[in-house]
Amino acid sequence: MLQQTQVTTVKAYFVRFITRFPTVQALADAPLDDVLEHWAGLGYYARARNLHKAAQLIAEQGTFPDVFDEILKLPGVGRSTAGAILSIAFKQRFAILDGNVKRVLTRFYGISGWPGQMRVEKELWALSEKLLPHERIAEYTQAIMDLGATLCVRRQPKCLACPLNEHCVAYKNHRTHELPTPKPKKIMPVKNVFFLLLIESNNVLLYRRPPAGIWGGLWSLPEFSTKQALLAWCGQQSENIQVVLDYPVQRHTFSHYHLDYTVLKVVCQNPKNNVMEADSWVWYKSSQVQALGMPTPIKRILQRSTEVIENGENGQVSKTGN
Repeated sequence: MLQQTQVTTVKAYFVRFITRFPTVQALADAPLDDVLEHWAGLGYYARARNLHKAAQLIAEQGTFPDVFDEILKLPGVGRSTAGAILSIAFKQRFAILDGNVKRVLTRFYGISGWPGQMRVEKELWALSEKLLPHERIAEYTQAIMDLGATLCVRRQPKCLACPLNEHCVAYKNHRTHELPTPKPKKIMPVKNVFFLLLIESNNVLLYRRPPAGIWGGLWSLPEFSTKQALLAWCGQQSENIQVVLDYPVQRHTFSHYHLDYTVLKVVCQNPKNNVMEADSWVWYKSSQVQALGMPTPIKRILQRSTEVIENGENGQVSKTGN
């Protein structure tokens, strides 16, 4: 959970997750839907799928590996995570290089250049390994991460309270605001899609997204590139449809692009069975959907739809093709 997410955000999710899955075996035995539902809101859902797969592998092996190369084979575990596990859990002398450690090292040594560049990252790994103590490795690993998380923070670092400030290049040269060097900015592309909120009686049509890609493995609303394609598809499913609501464009930002989406709420009667040809397409009772593993924006759409119905608000009604 701490990969790409801050501790303050993770805390509540972690407690809820561990309560539901108190052991590796419990996590391994759980349906993926249940795992994703308890992860929803943390983003980067590949982490949840990898965690689930890793639990199944560990349960099958009967024990958690304590060898670097074996840990590295677990889904979702990279060099830094493997080092953290070995140093903290097994007291072995391995380095880590998460975002907090990168910030501490770049400032302390005055290293310029975006840490994501191969040259800079290679230099930081060499320093991280060079600094490893031969005793109390778990305490050291936790300490350097906590130093970056609590004192050597991204904005307004608490340098006066830092035990390393006397030898810190960035502090002595007034460069803490410059280091680490930010990632070069690039213009974020924008993708436009239309989500279909298809209602039949008290049911809503959902589909499970492919395992790979954005929101992988989560339940979502059917997605179309144009409004015309959406309405044409609806017309193939039922001869009696009405566009009840056409929501304003909303934006959701991912790490590498903006998603501008428009939601069309469509009511249909007697839909054809070809909607249900694949296991990934399912009609769910409206009261059941909030318990599914869904992206946060999709949950908000369904909550808003429920509120609109309860408040008695109606949008412009139009026929297919108008």
